[in-house]
Amino acid sequence: MAAPPQLTRGLLAVLSFLAAVGPFATDMYLASFTSIARDLGAQPSSVQLTLTAFLIGMGVGQLLLGPLSDQCGRRPVLVVALAVFAAASIAMVFSPDIGIFIALRAVQGIAGSAGVVVSRAIAVDLSSGAAAIRAISLIAMFVGLGPLVAPPVGGAILVVGDWRAVLASLAAIASAMFVLAAVFVPESLPRESRRDAGVRTALRSFGGLLGTGRFVLLMCVFGLGFGSMMSYISASPFVGQVMLGMPPLLYSLAFATGAAAMILANSINAGLAGRVPAHRMLVIGTTISAIAGAALTLLSLSGTLSPTSFIVCAFALTGGTGLTMSNSSAIALSLSGASRGSGSALLGASQFAVGGLASPLVGAWGEHTALPMALFVLTATTLACAGALRYARLAS
Repeated sequence: MAAPPQLTRGLLAVLSFLAAVGPFATDMYLASFTSIARDLGAQPSSVQLTLTAFLIGMGVGQLLLGPLSDQCGRRPVLVVALAVFAAASIAMVFSPDIGIFIALRAVQGIAGSAGVVVSRAIAVDLSSGAAAIRAISLIAMFVGLGPLVAPPVGGAILVVGDWRAVLASLAAIASAMFVLAAVFVPESLPRESRRDAGVRTALRSFGGLLGTGRFVLLMCVFGLGFGSMMSYISASPFVGQVMLGMPPLLYSLAFATGAAAMILANSINAGLAGRVPAHRMLVIGTTISAIAGAALTLLSLSGTLSPTSFIVCAFALTGGTGLTMSNSSAIALSLSGASRGSGSALLGASQFAVGGLASPLVGAWGEHTALPMALFVLTATTLACAGALRYARLAS
């Protein structure tokens, strides 16, 4: 009888790479928007829809593929979905018009979501307790490298090539993800642990999790943490460059500092796993983020927000968010039992639901002050902190 699969360092590295599909697929081609619009004769708003289509696809895909992996097994869902993701990525290089481009981005998002939702489920399938916390933290740390690596890589390719060359590079990354999944990722969910196939089974899995108070509490904390960070990300170009007059290089360094804070936080979290309870690290993370939100609000109200204070607040916010999302997701998935695929899907849905509200709300409330961003961050982080404290009391 074959030995059961183990969560080795090599497998964890592969899962981390697969989970980073979002940053690579969104950040690599952002600098190409202008040239895509010109070459395809499209309006800028239509090119922006390519990003929206991908993000919607990612959200819908997680709700579809997460429960499917509970029923059919992790490996077949992951391998087939990443094959579709690679094929859509290759087809995008030859897009003749913006309509086909948008459609392919939606397919790419749905299929690529398997890299996120199934990778998390596999990591927790093959680990528990402190090991699961470390695994989720290391995956999150690698995903945090995406915003640091993808934009400069995409920009560098654009210097020597065009936007189709950028998409060709993304297609190569997608193909590498498929090959790695097909060769190195084992099946982590035994047949006897799988759910019965069918839509009703998926709905029952979702219903069972949504009827579990502790899971719902952690899901809300996870989504609120991501939403607070998305509020900062969506408003930071305007606040940093227009309001505070930060030159492009300083703004880029500030953004990279935020990503580095998330990597550092997850590295610390992985090192402390097993020594400090996960629910305590969750409270610490949400508290740090809430303090950053309060500071941003006070500085915005008083008109004293400066580039230095903005960078410091962003560092604290993203670092706290790193602790928040890693610990809330690891604990929530440990509560999901054999429905970890569905649990991972619901976490992703909460992430996109709250994160999707951030940009339009911050934009609608005003464009001449940092206060809308600060208030959204403060509200989301305060609610997340309250949820974390509530869960800590239940877990004690």
